[in-house]
Amino acid sequence: MNNMSETIVLCEVRKKYRLDAGASIDAVDGVDLKLKRGDFLVVVGRSGSGKTTLLNLMGGLARPTAGTVKIDGADFWSLSVREQAAVHNQTIGFVFQFPSLMPSLTAIENVMLPGSLRKLGGVVGQTRAWELLDAVGLGDRTTSLPRQLSAGQQQRVAIARALVNEPAYLLADEPSSDLDEETEREMMALFTEIHLTRGLGIAMVTHARDLVSHATRAAEMTSGKFKELSGKWRGTQAPSQRG
Repeated sequence: MNNMSETIVLCEVRKKYRLDAGASIDAVDGVDLKLKRGDFLVVVGRSGSGKTTLLNLMGGLARPTAGTVKIDGADFWSLSVREQAAVHNQTIGFVFQFPSLMPSLTAIENVMLPGSLRKLGGVVGQTRAWELLDAVGLGDRTTSLPRQLSAGQQQRVAIARALVNEPAYLLADEPSSDLDEETEREMMALFTEIHLTRGLGIAMVTHARDLVSHATRAAEMTSGKFKELSGKWRGTQAPSQRG
């Protein structure tokens, strides 16, 4: 695979939702966007601005009303169902606002779940899951059930789970919104470390504008419109306060 294809590309992408009485709304309105490996893009926006819909379009979780979504050179919505499932399992890792861990499974078993779909089980799968839990600071909590973990620890398990199949891209939807400020700082330090050490393409959407300081690229969603913000963000102050 050549470097030119190692991107997620949105071209003139729109997502329209039908409302009552025949009305409709463009949740995402004509977005052009490219995310390549090595990027850490943070997209900020108010509730209802379209940022979560944008992330779902990037990851092939929502089908665009118009436009194209290409992942590593392939038009995602032209792929077969089996091929789409393989992209979701092997190429993209998802981290959602709520961890949604299986309550009856231990931390290491939750992390191993995506690998089981690739028949990555046994000693190899368990070893990889343990290494990831150790990397996110939970090497001593591998046998803990979700109810025995704090909200921040559960989100760390979810991050490890998203990484177990060694994806090229990590898409995160408000991953720190349910956390206190100290745990949020720890979480963002973890995302920064993952970006620097693993070379993933990371896209994160959030309402917290101060998280832009962790990014290499920043953008804003407003009423479905995507606008990239100029500047070098990592290690700098955000363009405005949290809102």
